[in-house]
Amino acid sequence: MIKENLNKIIVSIPDSVTLVAVSKTKPIAAIKEAYNAGQRDFGENKVQEMLEKHKELPKDIRWHMIGHLQRNKIKYMADFVYLIHGVDSFKTLQEINKQAKKHNRVIPCLLQAKIAEEETKFGMPFSAIKDVLLSDAFKDLQNLEVVGLMGMASFTDNTTQIKGEFQRLKQFFDELKALVSVANFKPQILSMGMSGDYQLAIEEGSTMIRVGSAIFGLRNYV
Repeated sequence: MIKENLNKIIVSIPDSVTLVAVSKTKPIAAIKEAYNAGQRDFGENKVQEMLEKHKELPKDIRWHMIGHLQRNKIKYMADFVYLIHGVDSFKTLQEINKQAKKHNRVIPCLLQAKIAEEETKFGMPFSAIKDVLLSDAFKDLQNLEVVGLMGMASFTDNTTQIKGEFQRLKQFFDELKALVSVANFKPQILSMGMSGDYQLAIEEGSTMIRVGSAIFGLRNYV
């Protein structure tokens, strides 16, 4: 079933869009099934769980940290994480840079913009993101690259609202590309869209989608 679900999604999205299979709470066997079907990008929201899976699964898997990140956990994944989504403060960027330096790595990151109306969603206001990227302090972070933005739309059935939130993020992304010119800002990825809204997100310019339940079935809450 996982293979069929994956294939259904892959044939429905452009080649320019990266599919991150959200494997949080899912067992090793389910991830192996997706891996054997050709999937290589997997997303986890807890560092400890990602660490355990990284140890057990093939080393060509690209692990994405997609959850809200606690700064004291960054050191545990700094040697292997492929992309850190959801960075929502300059202090977190500083810690990523510090831990990446210990491993002689440059870690790619996405800044999370707050686009949803819900208070529960994390993220930085557009103005704060702009301030960070234009600051002298950001230029000094040589062991990370901000390679784009991510955002989560409101949890609603109102597709007009969702489309509007995605549109605003895409417009801001394009503005930043024209405005910011520093070595460690390389805007290539606009990550927006999940199982319920990824088609809308792609229509509005998303280049990376995070899909869990549409691949693996309903989430196991642990």
